[in-house]
Amino acid sequence: MAHLTARKGFAELTNRLNRFPQGAPLSEYLYKILSVLMNEKEASLMAQLPVKPFTAQKAAGIWKISEAEASKKLDSLADRVLLIDMMIKGEKYYVLPPPMAGFFEFSMMRTRGDIDQKVLSELFYQYITVEEDFIKALFVNGETQLGRTFVKEDTIPRDNDLFVYDYEKASKVIDSAEHMGVSMCYCRHKMQHMGKNCDAPMDICMTFGTVADSLIRHGFARRVDAKEGLDLLAEAYENNLVQFGENVKQEVSFICNCCGCCCEAMIAARKFGLMNSVHTSNFMPEIVHNTCTGCGKCVEVCPVEAMSLVSANNPEQPRHKKAAIDDERCLGCGVCARICSVQCIKMEPRKERVMTPVNSVHKSVMMAIERGGLEHLIFDNRVLFSHRAMAALLGAILKLPPVKRLLASQQIKSRYLGRLIEKKSGV
Repeated sequence: MAHLTARKGFAELTNRLNRFPQGAPLSEYLYKILSVLMNEKEASLMAQLPVKPFTAQKAAGIWKISEAEASKKLDSLADRVLLIDMMIKGEKYYVLPPPMAGFFEFSMMRTRGDIDQKVLSELFYQYITVEEDFIKALFVNGETQLGRTFVKEDTIPRDNDLFVYDYEKASKVIDSAEHMGVSMCYCRHKMQHMGKNCDAPMDICMTFGTVADSLIRHGFARRVDAKEGLDLLAEAYENNLVQFGENVKQEVSFICNCCGCCCEAMIAARKFGLMNSVHTSNFMPEIVHNTCTGCGKCVEVCPVEAMSLVSANNPEQPRHKKAAIDDERCLGCGVCARICSVQCIKMEPRKERVMTPVNSVHKSVMMAIERGGLEHLIFDNRVLFSHRAMAALLGAILKLPPVKRLLASQQIKSRYLGRLIEKKSGV
């Protein structure tokens, strides 16, 4: 790859991205993707930016240019959603999003003429689906993952409704969001350019909060209210789409409505087995076998091939089949329960609840610990964290189980953090 290493700006940005939990493994296709989305100078500038939100004044100091010139460059990047901009206490801040869910997806969330989206789709397909290094790094490494499954609320029996918390309900995320945007599905749009897309609804993927507000202002999402959002959720249910959202309890930034044939997370779940690539919901389908007709509808709609038909072991009907569930692969989405015409599939609470990080800081810390990069998250060499940011990170670490706290201490080799952990643990 000697010819690639000469492209310094892209190499710098790749190195920058790979210092944090959601990286982008080096590849010929990655350089080509970046070259479609930006020029080499822009990549070099982005590589110098801090991981936490920053102002134009901060960027100007890093880039050694005037604040006015920095603002112009930052706004140009934000116009193409390579950066997310937001207002915090009346001042504009910017943040560099990860590749996924981030600027890779944003690039395909509307039809646009400033880049060749067919070429980009082909590059994404090769880099993410064919080569596999990126998808494995994103979905397979570590226990804490980017996303989680939302159970279909209309499949939960009333006597189990008490077991569903608000953060597990897509409807509650929609109803409580300050900003909500709807955009074109990145996965199906990409597959459309490849000639491999299904006929599931395209304009149905949802973003929330500051991310949605930025995407809306720059024309990459359409603002919708809670009522329309709930209507879109109902449409997703009717099309047997899985709700795959950010793996946090508070301030969920996205919920995608995914099909099994186009969605990269679902493809990864089938390739590598679940319990790794996507967190399940806290519910599992249970089959009432004496009423199962063996029609196979549940097998057809399952996005991760967790359902199958096996012999019913009925000597009077030797060819009769019944549904069976692979618990290790099941998402707990409820698509099978919803499609069952004889209602022989019931959604029941899991015996052990799946852990969901409280917020994005907690999630990032967990992912960094498990992937061995916590020191990069805390000691970002492009900016000194403020006391508030450091306190948030340390607070998230101190809430971890003892084993993970020990891993955190070992990774960053900090006497200061080590003493805090010892004090919290009472040792």
